[in-house]
Amino acid sequence: MSEGFHVHGAHDHAVEHHAQGGDKLGGQVAIFTAILASAGAIVSYQGGDTQNRAMLFKNEAVLKKTQASDQWNFYEAKSNKGHLMELALVVAPASKQEYYKAQIERYEKDKVEIKKKAEELEAESEKANAESEEAMHPHHLLAQSMTLIQIAISLASITVLTRKKWLFAVAGVSAAGGLIMWGFALHA
Repeated sequence: MSEGFHVHGAHDHAVEHHAQGGDKLGGQVAIFTAILASAGAIVSYQGGDTQNRAMLFKNEAVLKKTQASDQWNFYEAKSNKGHLMELALVVAPASKQEYYKAQIERYEKDKVEIKKKAEELEAESEKANAESEEAMHPHHLLAQSMTLIQIAISLASITVLTRKKWLFAVAGVSAAGGLIMWGFALHA
């Protein structure tokens, strides 16, 4: 069994050292960053979830658009066959003309159903596209929230290294901005 070891960055070491040594600022920063890291993990999960939902809707839109295209191609094939029957009607002997007239009517009837199905599929594609766009809106807010939370964690860590308390205040403002953006994303 191998013994593992964890490599810390300078700011991680400083935060832990000051937190363990009874340093009040170090302890506050450690708690602050732990809370923000937890919130950031939730924000990150929600961001991934919204992005996955948007992709599922987008895939559905593409599938419906492809199916609609197939229907329009089928419609065009029926139109071509109908035109060939019209040509055949003109050149066919009188004994065959009723057959070609029946074929022309059949193709026209088929085209009505095919057109209806193609239009329904296009509408479904547009709906899925709209749902994809709607699902992505919170994702942008969540990404901005996560960015502000990460900035807050970095500034708080630097606070312990530099002992500049104003940096901790800026980290608090950044964290507040990130949490507010998170709230907006939840209600978007």
